[in-house]
Amino acid sequence: MYDVVTIGSATVDLFADTDSELVEIKSRHSSEKLIAYPLGSKMLIQDLNITVGGGGTNTAVAFARLGLKTAFMGKIGSDAQGQQVLAALTSDGIDFVGAVGGKTGLSVILDSIEDDRTILAFKGANDELSLTEATLPASRWLYCSAMLGQSLQTLAALVATTSAKVAFNPSSYLAKQGAEALLPILQKLEVLVLNKEESAMLLGWDIHEHHAMKALLAALAARLGIRVVAITDGAAGVVATDGKLCVEAKPAAQLAIVETTGAGDAFASGFVAALIKERPLSDAVQMGMLNAESVLAFKGAKNQLLDAKMLAEQLASDQRLITQSPWLSNKKPG
Repeated sequence: MYDVVTIGSATVDLFADTDSELVEIKSRHSSEKLIAYPLGSKMLIQDLNITVGGGGTNTAVAFARLGLKTAFMGKIGSDAQGQQVLAALTSDGIDFVGAVGGKTGLSVILDSIEDDRTILAFKGANDELSLTEATLPASRWLYCSAMLGQSLQTLAALVATTSAKVAFNPSSYLAKQGAEALLPILQKLEVLVLNKEESAMLLGWDIHEHHAMKALLAALAARLGIRVVAITDGAAGVVATDGKLCVEAKPAAQLAIVETTGAGDAFASGFVAALIKERPLSDAVQMGMLNAESVLAFKGAKNQLLDAKMLAEQLASDQRLITQSPWLSNKKPG
């Protein structure tokens, strides 16, 4: 019996630092920053780091380092990159219970001068997991990250039949499809974790309008009936409810951000790990934020995911303000 099985993507991530330029485009209603490269030129890469990433493996490693017996289900290629993924899982004591075939997913992460990034993603085998290849082992929890194509159909079928408690962290790929499209998954959830933009997408609200995080939280909880919902919004912090309490917290006062890849996975896995260990909601928010802030301070989606000892030490010294208030289940969103 596993504590948790994660299902999601596995990729080899190439982090490329270049002297790119930032271009900002503004309209009446929005603004967007773009990474720019001169056409027809050859640009030198200042630094190159190659790691294993993907929502499925990122969260599997996070759970394992926090002391949970963990397995990963996904699909990797029958290639050298697939072997690299397997080696990374093995090094953290994670069992691979997925399938092999096709080409392993690959991401090229282009870092900008403002500590953010653009990702070029090749999904490959990540989109090709069939139901005949996916047999879930016995587990207390099933943690689901975003999948597309045939793999999304397989994910929905597994969620529909599992007796495990289910947590879900959809990406913008899935959230923009709206709640109705994802209903077979959403109606089986114990926990939903997503960011503010994804929350608005899932509800069908205009992402360019300002929405209070509590309004989004209330709308998601009321419409979907999920017991635990958490919404993140970068520097604005986190808001979460378990149907009884509402917990709010801000990031660490002096947060050093080196690179943002994997921070969402780190928060979600730290948050869910606390719930698996039956910790209170305030601890779950705090554990998720500490895990994410650690990843933000380093390059790579798994660097530096906290282990149980490191997390306990940081919990003991963490001085952030965390507020709790009764959650009114009949409160009206908006």
